[in-house]
Amino acid sequence: MPEVIFNGPAGRLEGRFHPAKKRNAPIALVLHLHPQFGGTMNNQIVYQMYYMFARRGFAVLRFNFRGVGRSQGTFDHGQGELSDAAAALDWVQTVHTDARACWIAGFSFGAWIGMQLLMRRPEVEGFISVAPPANLHDFSFLAPCPSSGLIVHGDNDKVVPQKDVQTLVDKLKTQKGIVIDHETIPGANHFFENDMDDLMDRCGTYVDGRLGLTPADYVDID
Repeated sequence: MPEVIFNGPAGRLEGRFHPAKKRNAPIALVLHLHPQFGGTMNNQIVYQMYYMFARRGFAVLRFNFRGVGRSQGTFDHGQGELSDAAAALDWVQTVHTDARACWIAGFSFGAWIGMQLLMRRPEVEGFISVAPPANLHDFSFLAPCPSSGLIVHGDNDKVVPQKDVQTLVDKLKTQKGIVIDHETIPGANHFFENDMDDLMDRCGTYVDGRLGLTPADYVDID
């Protein structure tokens, strides 16, 4: 899990990068929750998602948005953070030049940023959005959504009401050419505090299904 520092639009950005063992392995970028509400790349959901992808052979990067940890700059209400995410994806692609595909995963605020990024990057073929804040941010930019993906939500989420996520899912499911999977975890709150294993099982099962993987395909990441 090497520490990395790479250039972003507002200065240096701090990250953790897990290289892939195969040259043409896919890339995954994992984005954290809101910087002004304690969001960092070391959030448990981001951390666990990072290792979920790494075990499946991905080259994975998680990083701190501007103004978080050792990343330079100040919070920019989403616009700058989207530029940070684009710079992060650029960096991974320069390190892992033979990647055959790219995935984006995000939690809460990170899900909002990630879904904006996939609109701009045609190489993104899959996404995982955990608790996307559909009541707090405008998702109308997904017109149409270019990639199939998974949206996961807890039915006891007091930050993002279930009805708002359901409205987003229903809208995306009307679009042709993509498939949106939607998982609701009973009893889970916004941070999945007692439901982390269930969350990761569902995310991992989704990736396995999309890529045709079985546990025999997993790699040793120690």
